[in-house]
Amino acid sequence: MRILGPPNRTGSATLNEPTTDGRRLKGERRKRELIEATLRVVARDGVAGVSHRTVAREAGQPATAAAYYFKSIDDLLTAALTSCMDADAERMRVLAAEADGGADSLRALARLMAEVVREPAHLLAEFELYLLAARDTALRPSTQRWLAAVADFAGRYTDDPALVAAVVGAVDGLLMQALLTDRPPSAQQFEAILRALLPCAD
Repeated sequence: MRILGPPNRTGSATLNEPTTDGRRLKGERRKRELIEATLRVVARDGVAGVSHRTVAREAGQPATAAAYYFKSIDDLLTAALTSCMDADAERMRVLAAEADGGADSLRALARLMAEVVREPAHLLAEFELYLLAARDTALRPSTQRWLAAVADFAGRYTDDPALVAAVVGAVDGLLMQALLTDRPPSAQQFEAILRALLPCAD
């Protein structure tokens, strides 16, 4: 929306768009910082460790900032879950769109999985929020977008719904299991498992 200032001497209005846009961008940046801080708090202390004050402190913002942008803790957790799951789903959608049923696409997914498990703190935060969605149906749309994107990828290799479901479960399970090991699987190991599940042409 354009905000009009008082008319100038020629009778035209003075636009304050630069100021308005600057404030909006600053607000969006602060919200993004708060969401990222929430993920760090969840990774370190679990969902129970999230409060407006702890998140604001983690983000290096005033104590009231988190409550200003997110009225409740549920709002904050929902924003964090939506942010990380939508980002993951988008990466999977890109892979699925490019998948052609061949080995190169499987290799690309294996590389993505290896990249994800190399950041265990972020992955742990995602699973903490993932489990939160299991208890709160309002949080499930973002997780469903991720699961649908994985299913879309698997569907490029098979039209067997049971096999597609097995692949979706395997990807989730493999990522979670990686959090329980000191040496997470490599891209080559992930690729070998995916090849065992999905028929592909070399």
